Amino acid sequence: MQRLNDIHGLNGKKIYFASDFHLGVPDREKSLMREKLLVNWLENISHDAAHIFLLGDVFDFWFEYKTVVPKGYTRMLGKIATLVDRGIEIHYFTGNHDMWTFGYLEMELGVKLYRNPVEVKIEGKNFYIGHGDGLGPGDRGYKFIKKVFSWKVSQWLFARLHPNFGIGLANYWSGKSRAANGPVDEVFLGEDKEWLVIYCKEILQQKHYDYFIFGHRHLPLHIALSDNSFYINLGDWFKKPHFAVFNGVHLQFEKLKQEHP
Repeated sequence: MQRLNDIHGLNGKKIYFASDFHLGVPDREKSLMREKLLVNWLENISHDAAHIFLLGDVFDFWFEYKTVVPKGYTRMLGKIATLVDRGIEIHYFTGNHDMWTFGYLEMELGVKLYRNPVEVKIEGKNFYIGHGDGLGPGDRGYKFIKKVFSWKVSQWLFARLHPNFGIGLANYWSGKSRAANGPVDEVFLGEDKEWLVIYCKEILQQKHYDYFIFGHRHLPLHIALSDNSFYINLGDWFKKPHFAVFNGVHLQFEKLKQEHP
């Protein structure tokens, strides 16, 4: 668990959280519409954003070859770089779809990148933040696959594939997974079966956090774990884009009102 430096003295500025844009799917046209929506949202919040946390799966697939990165996403990448140049800190968490980043995003865009959940105190409130994959009970199959994908030898072997084949293969399997799991992601299982809720409650037995914020689940959720501790899942940006915003006192979970850029 990495602990970030405390954030205080917002002076009217805010902290924003969003996740799971999955740029690149299901096709170029729909991905571009979602990318423009995201870029427009980033520009709209830039006037009062001090920090922006992007909690993983920004891209549906990302792999950095030594001299090659996936084609596209120029609007999104350029907007992030512009916001960083303006002095807004962008915190980028890798997800299960974009874990294969090896320095490009940090060097070219100036983001701060994290591969595991972090804890940070913001204006006196304790936050526990992460993508959310591989946490909690169950899902042993995915946890095993994640270890394989995180293995340096696996990454070296994939890099030997030509991008036309390697990225095409990854997109194919991603589509198969989404087709199989999409309907399940839209169903709330109940607090006793939602594995991230179970995980948060276990963490609370050891240490208090005011807010647990995750992505990955693809279902917008705001659940009171106790009188003063809350679990927020940011959902995805396919059908009902949501984001969270903290003004230094209260955290609000909001549905994006603007449907088109």
